[in-house]
Amino acid sequence: MQEDKIREALVELLYRNSYGVVVANILISLAAAYVLRSVVSASWLIGWLGALYLLTAIRVLAARRFFSRDREPTSALRWAWLAAAFSCVSGLLWGMLGWVGFLPEAPIPFSFTVIVLTGLICGTVPSLSAFPPALVGSIVATVLPITVRSITNGGDISGAYLSLLAGLVAINLYYCRTTYHMLRETIRLRLENVELVSHLQEERDRAQAADRAKTRFLAAASHDLRQPIHALSLLIATLAALGHRGAVASGDARDLAGKAKSIVGNLSALLNGLLDISRLDAGVVTVAKETVNLSQLFNQLGSEFAPVAKDRRLDWRVVESRLLVDSDPMMLKRVLDNLLSNAFRYTRSGGVLLGCRRRDASVEIQIWDTGPGIPADQQAMVFEEFVQLQNPARDRALGLGLGLAIVRRTAVLLQHPLKLVSVTGRGSMFSVTVPIASAVETPLPDNKASPGIAVGIMVVEDERDVLDIMVQLLTLQGHRVYAGRSAAEVQQIHAEAIEAGKAPVDLIIADYRLGDGATGLDVIEALCAHIGRSVPAVIVTGDTSPSRIKEAIASGHRILHKPITGEELHEAIVTACVDGKESIDSGR
Repeated sequence: MQEDKIREALVELLYRNSYGVVVANILISLAAAYVLRSVVSASWLIGWLGALYLLTAIRVLAARRFFSRDREPTSALRWAWLAAAFSCVSGLLWGMLGWVGFLPEAPIPFSFTVIVLTGLICGTVPSLSAFPPALVGSIVATVLPITVRSITNGGDISGAYLSLLAGLVAINLYYCRTTYHMLRETIRLRLENVELVSHLQEERDRAQAADRAKTRFLAAASHDLRQPIHALSLLIATLAALGHRGAVASGDARDLAGKAKSIVGNLSALLNGLLDISRLDAGVVTVAKETVNLSQLFNQLGSEFAPVAKDRRLDWRVVESRLLVDSDPMMLKRVLDNLLSNAFRYTRSGGVLLGCRRRDASVEIQIWDTGPGIPADQQAMVFEEFVQLQNPARDRALGLGLGLAIVRRTAVLLQHPLKLVSVTGRGSMFSVTVPIASAVETPLPDNKASPGIAVGIMVVEDERDVLDIMVQLLTLQGHRVYAGRSAAEVQQIHAEAIEAGKAPVDLIIADYRLGDGATGLDVIEALCAHIGRSVPAVIVTGDTSPSRIKEAIASGHRILHKPITGEELHEAIVTACVDGKESIDSGR
């Protein structure tokens, strides 16, 4: 590609230089005719001038045609050879002047002829070096007639002039080669600079777009984070006011607890959405493709969204399909979950349809709705973070504006093309295209309640309030807890427990970012060394930075992202302890 651009630039330079050759042909030819008028017949000079001017006119027309039309890159070489042909004919005409002007007995015409031909030969280097065949052809055509004339005339002057011609030809061919390589290198550098400038402009535009997106992202995230925190602050103030009056009635306590749970749920949904985007951007989400039965997947989705459709009084149809597709079952379900949630959220009347269409070796899973539709000029925007076209007031009931951003990133990761077709006022169709598989399907896992378990747990958390609440929760769940704000503090508490009796440790729970620059990984390593063996560990983190997420996941420990619920903590404890027991048993 770059070679074609260099060649085209060289040919363009060749034709630009042809205008200078035109001027030289007109002025020098008139001077030559004037000087040689006394030794060359007028008819010959007139014919020579006519041929030279005709060629000049043709070259001008060819140059204008060259610059006035769009050219294919492959046509550059044809134009170059056309210019070379013009140069050869022009050189031959000037060579004929040398033939008739080679008159040693007439010193003035002879000297003039020698000077003119020498100048013309030297002048070809800057004008024709862009295409060496044109220069070589021009020089050969120019010197050939006078070379023949010199050989046939003989004499000392002829020999001297032949030596001069040979030296001029050799020197000009050498400079042609050097100039050609310099021109190529100059053009190559210019093209690279143009590409670099274009790339820098693209990067600048991308950086500016990212900066605008970040500003919008932070503004929306700040608003959405402040709302539940504001509500929690008021709720805590209400609880404190009720406490000052005396004992809080059980009904009031349940009502406040329900509201607090709802608020925390909204806050968790936002943070989990941000976490999902960060995990996808960090590249730590791995795709585990399996054969998925669409019938089973559609049945699950149909059951999950039936209550939503009933509450909103919408028609909810799922078109049966027995096709098998090749995808990550959990990630594909997450994509469809988000698309369906989006469809139900914005559909006020009518209904939502889930179905699919066969597309050669793929299947296009489609979700249709009868919502307000999306204008064509805004369809790309809906896949950006915190963009909600139908929710300028940012009503939390209409979501957070992260679902479609997660869908887009997940679809790219799965290599499943995403499509949107929408008509304003009539509804939208979102679809994801998945390759068809033929192997036996892998059933989607069913969520089952975790069994009860009571174990010994070391907890390291440098935030005192969080530590106290976590210890209280774990103790209520029946676990024996050794907790502190650092590894050293936990080691001391555990040592005191050993002196009092048995103090088994089955699990370590550590916050990832601790005081004094320590991390959860450092704490886990220190505590395992204190215990004298490796035990399962869970890392709790509030980081959404892609680099931090990647670092934590690389440890191999189970990761929980704040905020976490009691159910999530219990499930993590059960899973870590069961996996740890299986690992010990397999090593025996």
